[in-house]
Amino acid sequence: MNKVFEFWAESTGLPHETLGKILLSLAIILFLYLLKIIVLQVVWRQTKHVKTRYQWKRSLSFVLPFLGLILVGSVWLQAFRQFGAFLGLFSAGLAIALKDPLTNLAGWFFIVFRHPFVVGDRIQIGDHAGDVIDIRLFQFTILEINNWVEADQSTGRIIHLPNGKVFTEPQVNYSTGFDYIWNEMQVRLTFESNWEKAKNILQDIVNRRAENIDRAAEKEIFEASKNFMIHYTHLTPYVYTAIKEYGVQLTIRYLCNPRQRRGSENEIWQDILNQFHNHNDIRFAYPTTRFYTQGESLSGQSSDSN
Repeated sequence: MNKVFEFWAESTGLPHETLGKILLSLAIILFLYLLKIIVLQVVWRQTKHVKTRYQWKRSLSFVLPFLGLILVGSVWLQAFRQFGAFLGLFSAGLAIALKDPLTNLAGWFFIVFRHPFVVGDRIQIGDHAGDVIDIRLFQFTILEINNWVEADQSTGRIIHLPNGKVFTEPQVNYSTGFDYIWNEMQVRLTFESNWEKAKNILQDIVNRRAENIDRAAEKEIFEASKNFMIHYTHLTPYVYTAIKEYGVQLTIRYLCNPRQRRGSENEIWQDILNQFHNHNDIRFAYPTTRFYTQGESLSGQSSDSN
């Protein structure tokens, strides 16, 4: 072994001590790399759950480099306590030169330990909304929803946001604590329609659609109340009545999963159209325009015109 060191020392011109530190540093890096591969192979064999695999991979990507930095640093510095003093001076310089990256790094610590959101949550931060698909040291990534697409569905675009956003922008989480949102649908009828019959039809439709959701939501609210001041007196769907400029507005309010909002609206609207088709005394209201000449009787004007 000594001959090998002497050979490399003569070939590179480096002192024996420096060469030993280089080889030890490479051994540490190689060990941590092999450790990561072995752990991931074990995890891959034990589970096929995508989220579990992702969490293990991301955790190892954070922990092992940090551990490697400490171990390699302890090799090159004479005393580990000196590493702390060096790190303090080094951090002071970085704080001035790299303000934004350090803010993003602090944001990463906030996200990891405070958990305002995790991978898989649907969130809105600032003007951007989507499903969180990745969290890294300096940025997190969401799969965008809304924009030109209606009803909280995906646009297919991926948005990378700096972690520092969590300190400057409010975060709206659709998923944490309570896994349902209140959705509303407006149905407008003419003043001459039998709105009471229509309201009963709408109430029956939404009751059938939300029957299972109410029981699940009650359990989730009970669990969420352990961490948040969440309290609802009524979770059952309801149909509200209001007068608008060109008819009677019936507003359906019900609970739904945020990822199933468009699907639930589609099913409810199909039921509404099928049910209203069988009743001649129920008509949808909509803005209309009527032209008439001077002296013409207005008695025949459509009751649903504006």
